[in-house]
Amino acid sequence: MQILIDVAILIAAFVIILAGAELFTNGIEWLGERLGLSEGMVGSVLAAVGTALPETMIPIIAIIFVGTAASEEVGIGAILGAPFMLSTAAMFVTGVAVLAYARGGRRKQHLTINQVVVARDLTFFLAMYIFAIVLGLPLFDKPLWLRIAAGIALVAAYVLYVKQTASDPRTESHEGKSPLYFQRKLDTPKTRAILLQVFVALAAIVFGANLFVDQIGNFASLLGVPPLVLSLIIAPLATELPEKFNSVIWIRQRKDTLAMGNISGAMVFQSCIPVAVGLWFTPWVLNEFAIASAVVAILAGVLLQIFLRSGGAISGRELMSLGFFYAAFIVYVVAFPHSGPVPVH
Repeated sequence: MQILIDVAILIAAFVIILAGAELFTNGIEWLGERLGLSEGMVGSVLAAVGTALPETMIPIIAIIFVGTAASEEVGIGAILGAPFMLSTAAMFVTGVAVLAYARGGRRKQHLTINQVVVARDLTFFLAMYIFAIVLGLPLFDKPLWLRIAAGIALVAAYVLYVKQTASDPRTESHEGKSPLYFQRKLDTPKTRAILLQVFVALAAIVFGANLFVDQIGNFASLLGVPPLVLSLIIAPLATELPEKFNSVIWIRQRKDTLAMGNISGAMVFQSCIPVAVGLWFTPWVLNEFAIASAVVAILAGVLLQIFLRSGGAISGRELMSLGFFYAAFIVYVVAFPHSGPVPVH
């Protein structure tokens, strides 16, 4: 009986997250329309940062407000877990969505994207993330002044990224966009209604994701499965569900640049701002689990960049292939258990 209740709560959490993502994508598009922003700013900055902020609070709270040695390890794991999940599992889910909707006749099997936007995202991500990981290698001492300077450099790089993205011309047509859910009867909704819908959507996403993650521990106890296994396979998917659901919704609507930018823009944010927090408030020494997950994320990012530049378009199957990296990392963790925290959250 208890397991049925847990399954029902798990399903309810999915429904809440999905409803929040639907409200968020609709509201953020209208916000971009109201502010006159390009699709790069809407997808790679507004949507990406909006859905990344809740999960970014995990390492900030663990590192700054808890401040124990164990919480620092958890915080570093959470910081590195986000790019790992976004570059592998999130891309895989997006690829599945592309093929599923293509089979139903709602779209093509290839994504039509603004390559300037996504290529810039990947370039910034790879450069900043590799820089951060090299600093974290346990090969040399990292004095406080070096970590402070490196963190400032990452924040400055993100500001530069936002500035470049903001300078893009507005290329997306907003004609035929769905009415704002909170003011469906108005062709031009009011700004306060748009902001209210975005905030309500974010609250629903945070609540649903927390509810989902809480159920992981219950399933581990009921099924007699080590929490580590479930946390590796399910919990990371839950914390990144907002990005995944937002992208799936935009894939359904054939707004491919918004769908890809939502993930790739979040990768840029997660490789700069949370990493800067880690550099400033921890010794920033990465263990082998953390390094392995970072290498996987970098390899996935490089392969995605190759896909982007090789044929002028990215197919659903190419995106799905990035799920191999996620599966390979799980096999590595299960087959070769080591001590130390696992860099997923």
